Amino acid sequence: MAAAVASKPDILLYTNHGCPWAHRAHIALNELGIDFKEEIIDLDRPRDPWYLEINPRGLVPSISYNGTILTESAVVSQFLADAHESHLLPASTGSVDNALFRARVAFFVDTYITKVLPHFFGSLRAQSPEDKQKAGEDLVAAVVKEVEPLFTWDASKGAFFGGHSKPTLAEVQTGPFILRLLAHAKPEYDLLSPDLLPQLQQQAPKFKAWADAVVQLPSVTSIFDEKKVAERTKASIWNREITSDVDCDEISIRILVQVKSLLFYVTFAFDLVVPLLCYF
Repeated sequence: MAAAVASKPDILLYTNHGCPWAHRAHIALNELGIDFKEEIIDLDRPRDPWYLEINPRGLVPSISYNGTILTESAVVSQFLADAHESHLLPASTGSVDNALFRARVAFFVDTYITKVLPHFFGSLRAQSPEDKQKAGEDLVAAVVKEVEPLFTWDASKGAFFGGHSKPTLAEVQTGPFILRLLAHAKPEYDLLSPDLLPQLQQQAPKFKAWADAVVQLPSVTSIFDEKKVAERTKASIWNREITSDVDCDEISIRILVQVKSLLFYVTFAFDLVVPLLCYF
């Protein structure tokens, strides 16, 4: 487990409950059982000067931990898991097995964020039923190719990453996006292909079973207003705006989601531009 801190920290989280990147910090803090205060940042207007002094990029989340400011969701979540002994991660030193587990978590998260998440954003921008169907098939194909093979453990021992009975940092870092994937795929929202969930169940059953377990976690659902987020996402798509779902953290994703052609987006922008822009 990660090393424990000596005393109860003073934590102020700068966040927005509609932002999936900021959502990561909420999941981590809830899983760790740490008390914290929060300051809601309005993402629908220019950032106040006082917040730009805290985070010059103007993104969320940012966190003040005993007076020290940390920014970017992956950094914040990793720090919290490392600073507080828990089920999220084993200690970083003293064991090759621990190091391997941490490496596998990092690879799993990176794979989902870089190989699957772009297809999710692309699917949200699909307009016609035919485009939604094709985008959904591409998303499922990415899960089947990139993520499903990573589920090598015996899930009967535990529903979460590595066969654990409690969530790990893998669930912290991917949970907000898994939650939105399964929620937005519900037919009542008409955001994604209606065949998406059945296709995932059929073609990527291990991933789907894991995802179903993730979205049942209280730490994952605690700040998520499903209907509100879905309606906001739909309105933003029709208005051709970048929503708070992406305009809040991870500058590379925020740029790439604006690319109209998913093929161009994946083969060129992602392969060539993201390595230069990725900040997390």
